[in-house]
Amino acid sequence: MADRSAAVAVPSAELAEYRKPSLAKELYRHRYLMLLMLPGIAYFVVFRYVPIYGASLAFKDFDVYKGILFSPWVGLTHFRRLFEQHDFARVFWNTVEISALRIIFGFPMPIILALLLNEIFNTKFKRTVQTISYLPHFLSWVVVAGLITELLSRRGMYGFIVRLLDLEPTVLLTSRTWFIPILIITDIWKEIGYSTIIYLATMSSINPELYEAAVVDGASRWRRAISITLPGILPVVAILLILRMANILDAGFDQIFNLYNPLVYEIADIIDTYIYRVGLQGFEFEFGTAVGLTKNVIALVLVLAVDRIVRRFTSYGLW
Repeated sequence: MADRSAAVAVPSAELAEYRKPSLAKELYRHRYLMLLMLPGIAYFVVFRYVPIYGASLAFKDFDVYKGILFSPWVGLTHFRRLFEQHDFARVFWNTVEISALRIIFGFPMPIILALLLNEIFNTKFKRTVQTISYLPHFLSWVVVAGLITELLSRRGMYGFIVRLLDLEPTVLLTSRTWFIPILIITDIWKEIGYSTIIYLATMSSINPELYEAAVVDGASRWRRAISITLPGILPVVAILLILRMANILDAGFDQIFNLYNPLVYEIADIIDTYIYRVGLQGFEFEFGTAVGLTKNVIALVLVLAVDRIVRRFTSYGLW
């Protein structure tokens, strides 16, 4: 009987010995990793969480002298004004249209480029193409917009080529027909190379034995890419698509602000540029905050809906 009790007591003693350490001990144990995390945590606290206090401005009649805290509350007045304005409906649909075109034409491009680069066995050539393709990402939209403006002007390369064809050049950046395609093409050119880095890193983790087995079975390069590579990066594609849909109301403020002009406001004015013109230039800070808060609520609903849809058809998702 004593032996049996002793046999039972031993495992309980071992469990007590290997009890989970306290949070304080874990933090001290990984103190150096915690120090490495501090800059990232500080960034999110200062630039993401602290500004949330400013969202209360959307429900107040802002007075500069009283400040945000002591300005009087007005409830949903600014939101009612927002939805009563005809301009907001136009701006909202412009934003959705431009973002949808970016996703339809821009999102698959890095995947296609990554699949093509993955099939290149010449390492030097592959690295050269990668370097050339992702260098534009490091240029600001101010610089890129200046280059595009000069290239597409009457005295630029576009005007020179058109005159060689005995045609009269038009200003493409003021054309309602060409402005949106220029936005999409230049955005793809600027970001396609940098976005392929994630996909190429994912492809490198695919088991090479799968390719060897496919070669033995006589599968062509196209079949290997479709049957092995593409399913291998599908989880990453699903997650990036969900995150991209969360930003569908971010149609690219920097790009549009540096390229658009009053002649294309009707088709190119998006929520962010509308907030800038009305909220900042017009000194209607509370109204601009209401527009931004509405945009963020819609984005939250969209990301939750897309995540649910992706989970319905695949086993991947954010939550």
